[in-house]
This record gives sequence, structure tokens and C-alpha cells, in this order.
Amino acid sequence: MSNIQAKIEEELIQAREVCDISGGNSKECAAAWDAVEELQAEASHQRQNKPKTSLEKYCDDNPDAAECRLYED
Repeated sequence: MSNIQAKIEEELIQAREVCDISGGNSKECAAAWDAVEELQAEASHQRQNKPKTSLEKYCDDNPDAAECRLYED
């Protein structure tokens, strides 16, 4: 599990505990879930910006190359 995924899991547990203690409609509960959402957004952002591999770059430039063919099952 990546570092950010571990942090999301920790924040989820903490958010549930805070909401159990202070109530689902409390400011503390809302703030805890906001922290979870921010981490999830960051994780999504990191997944979108992963660098391309050399093969992916090659296939972008040469889509008809044998190495770049996609086969359906």
C-alpha cells in the first residue's frame, strides 16, 4: 500500500471515531471528512500525473509499430 493510501486509511478511521464521539452533524466530524476528501483528491491527482514509460512515449510517436498493437480477447 502506498504512503498516501495508508494515510487515507488512518484518516478514515479517525473520521469515524470523531463522528461517533461528536456526532455526525458536528463541525469536528465535517472537518475530519474534509481531511479524508483532500487526501483522496491528492491520491487521484498523483495517479493522473504518473510519468509515461519509454514504451508509452514510443507508442505515442509510433502508434502503428508492432510493439504498440492492442489485441482484444
